[in-house]
Amino acid sequence: MPRLPAWLRHRSTWIALAAGALGFSLLGVVRLNYLSRHLPLPPGVSVASAPIPVRADDVRFLADITHGDRVEQSIYDRALELIAGAEQFILVDLFLWNDYLGQDPGPPFRSLSQEMVDALLARRAARPDLPIHVISDPINEAYGGTPWPGFERLRAAGIPVTLTDHTRLRDSNPAYSAFWRWCVRPFGPGGAGSLPHPLSANAPQVSLRSWLALLNFKANHRKLIVVDSPTTDGTDRQWTTLVMSANPHDGSSRHSNVALEVRGDLAFTALNSEAGVLNFSGNPIDLFQTLPIGQQPVPPTETAATVQLVTESKIRDALLAGLATADEASQVDVAVFYLSDRWVVDALAAAANRGATVRLLLDPNKDAFGYEKNGIPNRPVAAELRRRTEGRIAVRWIDTTGEQFHAKLFLLERHGTVTLLAGSANFTSRNLGDYNLESNLLLQGPGDLPALRDARDWFERLWSNRDAPFSVAYERYADASRWHALVYRFQEATGLSTF
Repeated sequence: MPRLPAWLRHRSTWIALAAGALGFSLLGVVRLNYLSRHLPLPPGVSVASAPIPVRADDVRFLADITHGDRVEQSIYDRALELIAGAEQFILVDLFLWNDYLGQDPGPPFRSLSQEMVDALLARRAARPDLPIHVISDPINEAYGGTPWPGFERLRAAGIPVTLTDHTRLRDSNPAYSAFWRWCVRPFGPGGAGSLPHPLSANAPQVSLRSWLALLNFKANHRKLIVVDSPTTDGTDRQWTTLVMSANPHDGSSRHSNVALEVRGDLAFTALNSEAGVLNFSGNPIDLFQTLPIGQQPVPPTETAATVQLVTESKIRDALLAGLATADEASQVDVAVFYLSDRWVVDALAAAANRGATVRLLLDPNKDAFGYEKNGIPNRPVAAELRRRTEGRIAVRWIDTTGEQFHAKLFLLERHGTVTLLAGSANFTSRNLGDYNLESNLLLQGPGDLPALRDARDWFERLWSNRDAPFSVAYERYADASRWHALVYRFQEATGLSTF
């Protein structure tokens, strides 16, 4: 056997080679992390439409409210009604869509997931040629671990179900994503295995790859429906867009949520964005070729307001732009499930310190499908905002009893004009930083516009406990713990969190 050259027989040489290989590998990981957090955004992502005029009766605010045994629901009742009335087109893009109940079933839940499936199947049976497009997130099938029976029913009826391709989206969890892209993704999606299903102990078991995909913390978090619907007088058809914070998920059926329904041209902007999701997820459909001819409505001539579709980081832009105008004559009301984005936190503090009246109505972050949470991020964020503004920001907590206060809403009233931002996005870096897919609507108009009046009334009802003890004082869940504040800041900065 030939003898190694002298320079290869020195221990220092092997140490240098090992160090070089390690350094090269680390450099590759750093480069991949950077690239995965700065991927070029595909078409349809990070969209802000031009303001679209709407008449007062073309926009509607909807809300679901839960307090103990009291459950008021209107959002999915309306969603199912819109689907049942569609004659020429249906598109739904919905995040959490399954009947898995998590750790503890708790009280009886509404079968929202099957109701939605049944509604789509009924329209397919009644109108076999009706174009129906379904988009959702791969979490519902455990990232390839096991098909969800509801989607299988849709597929069997010829309704395609497109699960969003997360690999085309930026990574929010850099400490883990390079490992996932190098060592997990090449082996394909998960499948059947011996590990428990991530969403239910009663669902089929899945493989390790399903869990490793889950830990990458990515989602198509949008929740919207676009259909044709009858006009008010029933003589023609019009486009209707419903954008929500609500999911058709049985375990979420008791959550409190908000939604905006808009009739008219907004649908075309929404469909442009959704066509992008279909295309980069492997189902390149030209949605506009499937639209019925002659359906584009005439723009309203007398308008009371404008509405915009804003998605992903454009939602943050809209939030910051609104807060930047807030002064001593302004009222800012925020009702949200998660509040953690540093840009938004800073802007709220700055607005309050300029004299704006700022009120935060927050979920205490203690309930999650039978699991108990530690109050992060809302409690340390609330404590920080109270401290930075010397108590000028008022905070109340929704008094949840197992369900979640799942709303995502921002209201700004300034000099007679009201701005309402509502939809799917929590106010976190993952939701507002071009990582998750999100869809919101930005509505602006006079305070007496019915949709704006109803949104303000909804907030005031919960804040002031008008007819039930919906909310409790800040002190009930106040948490000035430095440890929790440190954990929140670390998780928000690194992406090592589920919020």
